[in-house]
Amino acid sequence: MHLDQKVSLKALHTFGMEVEAKYFVEAKTLTEVLTLLNYRHMIHMPILFLGGGSNVLFTRDFSGIVIRINSRGITLLEEDEHSVRVTAEAGEEWDGFVQYCVGRGWAGVENLSLIPGTVGAAPIQNIGAYGAEVKDVIESVRVAEIESGKQKVFANADCRFGYRDSIFKQELKGKGIILNVTFNLAKVNPAGSGSDPDGYALRLDYGDIRGELARNGVVNPTIADVRDVVCGIRRRKLPDPADAGNAGSFFKNPVLHNGLLTSLRERFPDIPCYPVAQEMVKVPAAWLIEQCGWKGFRSGDAGVHPEQPLVLVNYGKADGRQILALAGRIMDSVQEKFGIRLETEVNVID
Repeated sequence: MHLDQKVSLKALHTFGMEVEAKYFVEAKTLTEVLTLLNYRHMIHMPILFLGGGSNVLFTRDFSGIVIRINSRGITLLEEDEHSVRVTAEAGEEWDGFVQYCVGRGWAGVENLSLIPGTVGAAPIQNIGAYGAEVKDVIESVRVAEIESGKQKVFANADCRFGYRDSIFKQELKGKGIILNVTFNLAKVNPAGSGSDPDGYALRLDYGDIRGELARNGVVNPTIADVRDVVCGIRRRKLPDPADAGNAGSFFKNPVLHNGLLTSLRERFPDIPCYPVAQEMVKVPAAWLIEQCGWKGFRSGDAGVHPEQPLVLVNYGKADGRQILALAGRIMDSVQEKFGIRLETEVNVID
């Protein structure tokens, strides 16, 4: 490991702002991560653990030390005729892990294709897309306490997963670093249909997956077909950070009580929703934002994507404060029109 000073982070976060870390070090193995933690008590300055940089917004230079977690490795722990247990290190690219699993006929993560970031970041906000959440396939998460370096394994129930939420985003925020994640996945024939004798069924009813498969002439889809379709939809709807800096969905979809939805429908009869629990529904934040007139909005180089209003964009020279100010204006207008306060998904580093 090598400690560098005054390092540009522009290429290490997907918003692509020109910000600088006072100190920077990269941990490429699990041993190096643990070594750094053992020296944590000697570092009397702010510390930031950075993965893929796909869910952060820097509003200024970082005055402490940035530790980039880049540990790699995928280990098959156990398999039988119907399932596999596999551990992936925190620094593994998430979509690379999904591709690895789909290629081997390991089902359960195909709907989560092309989500940016790392395996270690996935449990923190319980990433989800197209009817799936990562909590559905996580067996356990291995965490090291930042202050002491001691390790602890959190079983799925201990992670307190919720909608874009977990214990790692709440009580353990800033207190632990995820080392690796163990998954339970179904075993299917990668060249066969998406349903097997044990009942594993593809999730095709969210978004336009089923329609896209039909348009492609796919009658008996596989997990590879689902991955291809999800990737295609995401590429059409979401901007490539290489072309326009962004962190994907900037806002969470709000979850409302049925009573509030009934009240809103008196004024907005077309408001879309999806049931998520008894008496609770999820309303697309993108719809709320678009109804407030923000879709395609641009002020200087800070803007709202013209195809997906959930995505705030750096068109080149916007800084984090400008993006954050735009987010605040959007949140205020949605609250004024609908009485709903949007929450952000992105971790703001201020």
